[in-house]
Amino acid sequence: MASYFDEHDCEPTNPEEQYRQNALLELARSLMQGLDIDSGSFDLSDWDQRLPPPAAKAVVQSLPVVIISPEQADKALKCPVCLLEFEEQETVREMPCKHLFHTGCILPWLSKT
Repeated sequence: MASYFDEHDCEPTNPEEQYRQNALLELARSLMQGLDIDSGSFDLSDWDQRLPPPAAKAVVQSLPVVIISPEQADKALKCPVCLLEFEEQETVREMPCKHLFHTGCILPWLSKT
């Protein structure tokens, strides 16, 4: 059986770097939820356990590839990640929710969380 890291073609994250990334994400989530981080209820002990796993490779590979039509280009649709407008004839990926993303924007994110 292949290891998790072999299956996802990635290397384990340095524990110190992973902790820093998780801490920043948790801080951002807390601020968005309006939590008072100065109240002392901000627990750092389980931050590294809260991130979701990467999307399954088979699911990522099965995401439809869409070519931006003239009609879509005229609507000034934007990639939700980089906020750049899609250009006519540009190849993008479509998520199950029907949102469109640049391949270079969505695939790295799906491979991490």
